[in-house]
Amino acid sequence: MSKDEFGDFVRRRRTTHREHDRSYSLRQVAERIGVEPSFLSKVERGTQPPPSEARIIALAQELGEDPDVLLALAGKVSSDLREVILKRPKLFAELIRAVRDAPDDAILRVVREVRDGDW
Repeated sequence: MSKDEFGDFVRRRRTTHREHDRSYSLRQVAERIGVEPSFLSKVERGTQPPPSEARIIALAQELGEDPDVLLALAGKVSSDLREVILKRPKLFAELIRAVRDAPDDAILRVVREVRDGDW
């Protein structure tokens, strides 16, 4: 995912909200997530890389998006997931490669089995 795609996604989501709520102007959203409007404008146009993890999470909450999805669009992984992976990097690399081409329902079965299993 390039910075252009991240910015385009953010702009589309923000302008969709703005159609129904004028408080989703670029200036007001920028103020609520703690960045300058010019910075958010550059991010949306793809001339500035995506912001920090904290700002992306704030932006996701502001736009009603899943923070992990928005982080992924920015080419980032949340710090809590990074910590989990770094504790057992070889095993998680093997797991991720094993499920890379699996359908979503198969991955959801694995998640449910791990979450609900008796460990």
